[in-house]
Amino acid sequence: IAGGIMKLKIAVLSSGRGSNFSALLKNSRKEDSFFQIALLISDKENAGALKTAKEEGIPHFFVNPKDFENKEAFENKMVEIVNRYDCGLVCLAGYMRILSPSFLKAWKKDVINIHPSLLPAFPGLDAQKQALEYGVKFSGCTVHFVDEGMDTGLIIGQKVVPVLETDDEETLSKRILKEEHILYTEVVNKYAQGKIKNKR
Repeated sequence: IAGGIMKLKIAVLSSGRGSNFSALLKNSRKEDSFFQIALLISDKENAGALKTAKEEGIPHFFVNPKDFENKEAFENKMVEIVNRYDCGLVCLAGYMRILSPSFLKAWKKDVINIHPSLLPAFPGLDAQKQALEYGVKFSGCTVHFVDEGMDTGLIIGQKVVPVLETDDEETLSKRILKEEHILYTEVVNKYAQGKIKNKR
């Protein structure tokens, strides 16, 4: 409890540099935050997010998919860790694997993800590249509930970013990322207050 607020414990899954993880962590430490990060799990030993978690004193785990005979066993291990920390939500932050139905079945609560496009447009990898190739005038980011499809779950929130004529993949990605950091925190805070519900 911080400032009289009972904070929702969240687990973050990340495969990469972890900028969304860092943004969530920073915002979770503000007085008006309704959530706290209980742990970070990564499937990549050298992920930036793991390094950040270590530096910031957040419980962190490298779960190596190669140590398990199949995907289900690997995912069950992650669910077991998340349950150990009594989490109420799992947030994907640059987690590069698709969660299987067995994960969603074993983990009875919600999973949310952030994606760098205005879903349902441009799901999957290289969303910014897809947007530029298609020639859209606006892109952005989406936070959605995770279901059994690829980026197909119920949309919770979106932020729009204009696509400039001078944009390349890097400049567009950077501009979208800034909005991702804001949107993800907003959504998790609202979820923690019970203002967002999954329809399933």
